[in-house]
Amino acid sequence: MNKKKQQSEQTQRKIADASRALFIQKGYKATSIEDIVNATGCSAGNIYYHFKNKEGLFLYLIEEWNREWEETWLAEEPLYPTTIDKLYSMAEHLALDQLNHPLSRVADEFYNNSEKASDVEERINEIVKGYLTFNRQLLQKGIDNDELKITDVDGLAMILDSLLLGLSQHSRNMGQEETLQAYRLAMDVFLHGIAKPSP
Repeated sequence: MNKKKQQSEQTQRKIADASRALFIQKGYKATSIEDIVNATGCSAGNIYYHFKNKEGLFLYLIEEWNREWEETWLAEEPLYPTTIDKLYSMAEHLALDQLNHPLSRVADEFYNNSEKASDVEERINEIVKGYLTFNRQLLQKGIDNDELKITDVDGLAMILDSLLLGLSQHSRNMGQEETLQAYRLAMDVFLHGIAKPSP
């Protein structure tokens, strides 16, 4: 790596680290580019060069969080022998991550902010597509291993994502054990339903 590229990456890292701390402390909307300039000593132009805008900077942090979660999950996934075990464990990992990650509340604020540029909406859509692909691959493994019924994998991947997204919203005011119980119940319902078998 040449020196210029290395310096650019170090600057990007410095901006990302300082802005993460500011977003956690002040929230998304209350954190300004000027705050990030003051915290980093970088010019606004330098920040815009690396991230285009505040939304782009926050999306970078979200994408980084997703990569960290996925790396942790992929390292632990082999510990769970079946797809059903993996689904329960994935839900538990998500529950604990949502409860404990410092960007959780800021991410809610960001996603609920209706003012987003079209390129930001596109990046959010790409992130969501990544979640759906992850779910689809996990569910397809279950079908291939004859653990799950052959069904509409795309539809199930979307339902699973919607279920987990909804739980992340509802669990904001719950304690850890209550949250874990809610996620386990969600997996019970997703995998087994609630209707009694016909007589």
